[in-house]
Order: sequence, then C-alpha cells, then structure tokens
Amino acid sequence: MNTQIAHRAEVPYDMGNRRFDQIAAELFPDYSRSRLQQWIKDGQLLVNGEVRRGRDKLVGGETLELQAELTPEGDWQAEDIPLDIIYEDDQILVINKPAGLVVHPAAGNYEGTLLNGLLHRYPELANIPRAGIVHRLDKDTTGLMVVAKTLPAQHHLVGQLQDRSMGREYEAVVQGYMTGGGTIEEPIGRHGTQRTKMAVNPMGKEAVTHYRVLKRFPTHTHIRVKLETGRTHQIRVHMAHIGYPLVGDSTYAPRTRLTKGIGPELRETLLHFGRQALHARKLGLLHPDTEEWMEWEVDLPDDFVHLLDVLEADAARD
Repeated sequence: MNTQIAHRAEVPYDMGNRRFDQIAAELFPDYSRSRLQQWIKDGQLLVNGEVRRGRDKLVGGETLELQAELTPEGDWQAEDIPLDIIYEDDQILVINKPAGLVVHPAAGNYEGTLLNGLLHRYPELANIPRAGIVHRLDKDTTGLMVVAKTLPAQHHLVGQLQDRSMGREYEAVVQGYMTGGGTIEEPIGRHGTQRTKMAVNPMGKEAVTHYRVLKRFPTHTHIRVKLETGRTHQIRVHMAHIGYPLVGDSTYAPRTRLTKGIGPELRETLLHFGRQALHARKLGLLHPDTEEWMEWEVDLPDDFVHLLDVLEADAARD
C-alpha cells in the first residue's frame, strides 16, 4: 500500500548558507535523511519549483515543495509480539511497554522489537515513518507510549513533542536520600569517549527535567519526574549527574550502593534488580483529530512495586 504525501515549507532566513539536504532534514523531521536525499535526487523535493542538488546551499526564504509517494521504509519484518494496548482509535495507539522490549530495530536488535509487533498487527503502518513511533522508551524502561496510525496524526504528535505540549510523567527510584525536588537544566550530548552513552555536555542539546519527592527511605528516594524535553537517556543522565543515579542502571550507575546497615532482603533486591527503576506512568496529549486533551495512567509493574515494598520494610526495621 502506497501513500501520496504533499508538504510545503518556507526556509527560515536563519537557516541560510546551509546545504539543501541538511535544511530539508530539519524542516521535514518525520522522514529519514536517506529518504529525503532520494526524493531530492528524484526531483520530488523542489526548491522554488526547481530541482536542486542536496549539497547546494540555500540562502533562506526559499519554498520547499515535497510531492512523493510514500513506500515502506526499511526491510522490517512483521512479528507476532504481544502488545498491551491501553487505548486505540483510528488515529492513535497508546501502549504499555514492558521491560526488555526494544522499541525500534537497530544494530543487534533487528527482530523482536515493538516496531516488528506493530507491523504484524497493523500492516498499514509500514508506510508511516518508523511505523508511527514518535517517541521511544529505553529497552528496560516500562510504561506508556503513543503511536500514530496515520501520517496527519504523526505530524500532529511530532509537533506536540517539539513544542513541549505533550505531558510525560515518570516514576523512578534513585540511590541516595533526596531532601527535596527541583529542576535540572543541563544540555545532553554524546559521551566524549564512550559513544554508546550520553552525558551532560555543554555542546549538547537543551534538556530540562523536573522532579519531586514522593517518598524518602533511609538510603533511597522514590520520585516523580516530568520531562520538558526528550533527549536520549535524559532522566538517567540527569539524575546520575546530580548524584542520584537510578537503581539498577548499569550504564550510568555501574556500581550499586549497598549502604552499611541495610537488611539482607534489601541488599539482595538491589543486587538483582535487573534494570533501571524507571516507569513512564502518565501520558497526556491533544488528540490529533479532535484536539481534545486526553490522559492515561498505568500502575507500576510488579518488580517496581516489590522494590518499593522491600524499601518500606527495610525502613521499618529502624
């Protein structure tokens, strides 16, 4: 199934003196760079009605016109993977993602991802960029994600992410005793030497994380986190940066803190908590069709609840 698309955009003057293909990637972020470059070569993405090369520099003020046929992107296979669907209509899906499920195929994870499962249940998503996935959760983060079922819905949801109107709230358990909540405003970019990691980096992208305390334990804190931006590993990086890494985060807290005096059950639970203690609990957005504000909330998964119960029991020993 193919889909005709048509988009038009004016090049801002502050983007002047940059390559056509680079500008196109910013003005049409729903499509991959390779797909945009192919459309440029095929004459389906024009500058002021004319064919231009991707490397040509634009001055600003030009009109970009895209008229193309959207065909399946990527050699992705449909797989029968169980999906916990919280809400569904003609425009969107809201999914409660379990721990261990990779969202999108990548090196080392070409099969068994959420995207593969979506294609099995909704074959028509093959024509939508990233099969309608507009934001991601890390493999071992649980909770709510929204998926677009149509191109207009995807454009609408991407816009909400960009203008920060989409509401995303998480719960986490961090190592250490927090005295109160706060806001972290530190840019995030690739780690200088470990390319699979992110880090607070003055050359990175703006990142804003709000957090508040839900429950304090002697050695740990249960917090609610609200994202204003959506950088890769943002909560994990920001909390580690201020000295309160997430429980179970082997990437940003490689050594579990086992404070003297904790009981054997808590020690055992912390040592064997096999993922970062992070759950996307609440999601709010404007419906792409009705413009109605909608919200969903899902309970904490069993392993997270068990961790809190053990922390509570350990604190009661004192």
